[in-house]
Amino acid sequence: MKDILVGITGASGSIYGIRLLQELKKQDVTVHLILSSAAKEILTFETDGTVESVINLADHVYENDDLFAGPASGSFGIDTMVIVPCSMKTLAAIANGYANLLITRAASVVLKENKPLIVVPRETPFDLAGLQNMLQVHQAGGSILPASPGFYHKPETISDLIDFIVGKILDQLSFSHQLFKRWE
Repeated sequence: MKDILVGITGASGSIYGIRLLQELKKQDVTVHLILSSAAKEILTFETDGTVESVINLADHVYENDDLFAGPASGSFGIDTMVIVPCSMKTLAAIANGYANLLITRAASVVLKENKPLIVVPRETPFDLAGLQNMLQVHQAGGSILPASPGFYHKPETISDLIDFIVGKILDQLSFSHQLFKRWE
């Protein structure tokens, strides 16, 4: 069984993280979750969900300011980390080794242990610093998966667009799904 760490940060688009957690519940994985303080505020603003309902989608939950939590150590045993959505602040911290909070420390640990890190920035347009930070994270071994849905599957609802991005994350995790129709 895989251990997957999901970080949800304060970027707009917390619904992507929530949908990913819902889909991971269908997989044979142990889900670890870190919510930034801004994510807690934004998810209640942008969605009908509550912090408690999101926490209930995970097997283990950690506070972002707890640098003594398991994910802060390479010996803890996380297999993969996904940060969805990833704020530009969090991206900058990861790119520049500023591991001041558990999400950024865990990302640093995952990269140093040569394990997959999937970062889903939710910003548009990108400025030069954001692009450079994405390049640095990519060069360090992370995957950059912007929340930029495709349209070849002919989405009809906002949920279809969200599921496209979540499906792309699941593809990166090598999980099968039926969240969107693939290109034929």
